[in-house]
Amino acid sequence: MAANLAPARDARMLRRRMPSTRLPVTMRASEPVQFPSMTPQRRVTLADVAAACGLSKATVSMVLRDNPQVHPDTRARVRAELDRQGYVYHRGAASLRHGGASNAVALVVNDLANPFFAEFAAGVDAALAEAGHVLLLGSTGESVERQQAVLASLVEHDPAALILSPAEHSSAMRLRKVCGPRLPVLLFNRTLDDGGTGDWDYLALDNRAGARLATEHLLEQGHRAIAFFGGHRDSSSCGERRAGYREALAAAGIAPDPAWLIECAPTRLEAARQTPALFARDPAPTAAVCYNDAVALGLIAGLASCGRRAGHDFAVTGFDDIAEAAFATPALTTIATEPRSRGLQAARLVLARLRGESPASPHTTIAPVALQVRASTAAAPDSPVQSSVQARGPAA
Repeated sequence: MAANLAPARDARMLRRRMPSTRLPVTMRASEPVQFPSMTPQRRVTLADVAAACGLSKATVSMVLRDNPQVHPDTRARVRAELDRQGYVYHRGAASLRHGGASNAVALVVNDLANPFFAEFAAGVDAALAEAGHVLLLGSTGESVERQQAVLASLVEHDPAALILSPAEHSSAMRLRKVCGPRLPVLLFNRTLDDGGTGDWDYLALDNRAGARLATEHLLEQGHRAIAFFGGHRDSSSCGERRAGYREALAAAGIAPDPAWLIECAPTRLEAARQTPALFARDPAPTAAVCYNDAVALGLIAGLASCGRRAGHDFAVTGFDDIAEAAFATPALTTIATEPRSRGLQAARLVLARLRGESPASPHTTIAPVALQVRASTAAAPDSPVQSSVQARGPAA
């Protein structure tokens, strides 16, 4: 008997420990202890709503799709029941059931913490919403392995197309394995290590021209020792910007010192940490063309620890013209790329591809850039430009 009474004794102990718990039935000594179920409630289905309304599933489905053939009274009754039961409409699955295509477009970027990509994503989302599509968003943190995992997860949601800013060292072969042969892809601003653009559509900033404009501006300010700061040489966008920087120096008869090429992750924190590397040798540079605005803002912060100030005795240019650039201290001279407009452009390019309005072969689009001059690019010390400014005195 002692063995048979053990469950009842256990139940009494549980009641003492949890006085608020009330078992729904009187327990016998031979019955096991029953605990409240912790499993989630079953998802409400179309059949549940149809049964409650006394209608067919087809009629409820027509209400969900706003079919005008449904009587207003019936529509109101179904809508009320949908709300009462908490039905969630899975539009993507419904689209596939009715033979349609997915209305989702995936966007995967290499660094969502970069304000440029936040503005870019906002532009993509706005254009997709206008066209009745939704955005699926992922970020890779510059990891090709993370990129494969993110893409595999997003592809399971059957997006209609993909916009991808590839992580460094991305492989066209590996991307094809996860994306499949039919998914329309638009690469943004970076080519791939083993295949250029992988036979996909490509939208890029005019990286080479932008870096050339920034370097030419610094040369006009009297600077001759100009560094290229930030980014990784293996990134195609960084390589293009370095090429524009070298072109401008070469046109001025200047060969860049290898010590002026400073690599770092294109983030504000890493740029601040690497700032002392600019001044490790004499003669030190008096200006820097930065890979992007995040790097430029990090460099401005890091200059203080090196006894220098941007816009006074050191000139800094960025690349992107994120919203913060105009309000930094000093305001940042940069290459304006209009990131939100680029997002709008990227979304419209993939939508045109989905509608069959693009050329049959992969298409490359290069977006123009422009120099935006602000206070961070002071004239070089002892240069004719600096002397002229000193002679005129401060601007009114």
